[in-house]
Amino acid sequence: MEEIEGEDRASVAAAIAAADRPVAIRGLAARWPAVRAAREGDEGIAAYLSARDTGRPLTVMVAPPQIEGRYFYDEALRGLNFETERMPMRGLLDRLLALRGQMHAPSLYAGSTPTRESVARFAAENPLAIDTQGVDPRIWVGNASRIAPHYDMAANIAVVVAGWRRFILFPPGQIANLYVGPVERTVAGQPTSMVDPDHPDLERFPRYAEAQRHAQTVELESGDAIYIPPMWWHHVRATGDLNVLVNYWFGQPADRYPFAALMLALHSIRDLPDAERQAWRAWFDHYVFGEGAHDAAAHLPPHARGVLGPPSPARDAMMTSYVAGTIRGGR
Repeated sequence: MEEIEGEDRASVAAAIAAADRPVAIRGLAARWPAVRAAREGDEGIAAYLSARDTGRPLTVMVAPPQIEGRYFYDEALRGLNFETERMPMRGLLDRLLALRGQMHAPSLYAGSTPTRESVARFAAENPLAIDTQGVDPRIWVGNASRIAPHYDMAANIAVVVAGWRRFILFPPGQIANLYVGPVERTVAGQPTSMVDPDHPDLERFPRYAEAQRHAQTVELESGDAIYIPPMWWHHVRATGDLNVLVNYWFGQPADRYPFAALMLALHSIRDLPDAERQAWRAWFDHYVFGEGAHDAAAHLPPHARGVLGPPSPARDAMMTSYVAGTIRGGR
């Protein structure tokens, strides 16, 4: 994986603008007050976050020792292998400190909490110095954890504040080799791979061997960051008694619904006879995926292009009205 220094702002900006590959950014947050507090030890970062606790309860995943921090489905894929509890940031930090050194400690993990709701002033005191389009950071706090390979539809900058994290990343094109789990009933939002990269079962998941060939791995310490482009799969392992990560998701328009489009395609196209599926493939290639898709209506005058025209509020209104009307009418 490419690595750049966080002080080289031009290289960081260029890597994000390219948006085509993950990049490790060493020392991007080295000067953050939160990172300095983390380098004083567990008590240092716990005190820093506790002093900024808003008191609002967090949703904390709590799992038994035997899962070894791998928050996932249960054996039958009918439920999950963890429970959830509600507690404020200070309560979570107190429990994590109390669990240190225990041989068979449970796993605790609070993820994806906006910092403005949980640790006031964090964003102002720890500025990223990279344009993330005004997006507020989210904080992830826990002890040792192993998060199954998943993807984000937005670009992501993840900053390790405390502890150590290893990222294993796979290009979007490896989806067929990652054995994706349920897409509508997920562990924490996005569909995940069923493969455990720490202990891959190649008899059950033989194509994963090909995914491994394309994997990129990086280990990050306090103050380091990683840029993950949209749709790149990533497995994240954190070690230590108290680890903290802050991330920024950005660049994903709020009024675009690609996964909903996939659901409609599954419903309406996947189970058609093969000849019809191939016909619809030609339509999708022509209007969506082909090299000339943006110019597919160039032979029409602008006023006649309708939903085939360039993005605009009027075009988007036509599209949503058409889709909603079709579904309501059952046609």
